Amino acid sequence: MEETVSSIKDRQRAAARARLEKEMAERATAARKRRQRQAIIGSALAVVVIAGAAWFIVQATKKDSTDTAAAPSASTDPNAEPSAAAPQPSAPPAGPGTVNCLWTPSAETGGNKVKDVGLPPVNVPNTGKATVSFDTNLGVISAQVDLSKAPCTGASFKHLAAKNFFENSKCHRMVNQDGFKVLQCGDPFAVGAGYRDTDGTGGPSYTMVEENLPTDTKKPYPAGSIAMANTGAPGSTGSQFFICSEDTVLPPNYTLLGVIDKGLDIVRNVVKAGDDKAFEPSPGGGHPKTEVVIKKMTVA
Repeated sequence: MEETVSSIKDRQRAAARARLEKEMAERATAARKRRQRQAIIGSALAVVVIAGAAWFIVQATKKDSTDTAAAPSASTDPNAEPSAAAPQPSAPPAGPGTVNCLWTPSAETGGNKVKDVGLPPVNVPNTGKATVSFDTNLGVISAQVDLSKAPCTGASFKHLAAKNFFENSKCHRMVNQDGFKVLQCGDPFAVGAGYRDTDGTGGPSYTMVEENLPTDTKKPYPAGSIAMANTGAPGSTGSQFFICSEDTVLPPNYTLLGVIDKGLDIVRNVVKAGDDKAFEPSPGGGHPKTEVVIKKMTVA
């Protein structure tokens, strides 16, 4: 009897040990699968971030990002992200008629080029109007800016004008598609005869937060709109901008700077003249066949 009891206990211990080993194996398998799922999800998120960064009006992978599937984007590098914010110069508290802006210093990364012009003032006016004028080889193109809606972007353009930032730069990309007709400019390094792969990768030594985003979902960027390109990431607006020759449907992620009041016919003629399809099939469009050179920009 004693031997039988001992045998039963041995079998019970063996069975318990087997159950424990099975449970531990199942837990290990579950943990491994969980890690695999997390790795897959992490990779997918990384792809989404990279795709998003390459999405709007400059170039994507050595080309700019502009179409409803690839709208105006301000960075050729698909991995480009806004630089980490650095301490801002001290500024007085924003009072009546002024607002404080956040300027994030930029660095040359991933093939992007930066023209060092310092940072604009932190405290800027948020009342009144401003006129942005581009003296081009084809004539004057000007826009009216409402500083109550886009005070920081308006201040940025005033700062860049004072630094001769756009001088002799050319509009490096245009798109002429149904519902998406734009001319893109604003890279200070897009200069000289002809076009280069690097055109569309340049900007100033800072980025800013988007403002005055469209609220009209049916007509977010009407004909004559001048709006700011970005990488698709929040706070990545720089110097590149696009002018809509006709009503253009894009996600409302791009700062509306103002409305063209002179020279829209110039833009329309350039868009109608076509492009070299350098950015087809993705992100679309190409270099304008009719070159547009910004000889000087002024803000008054």
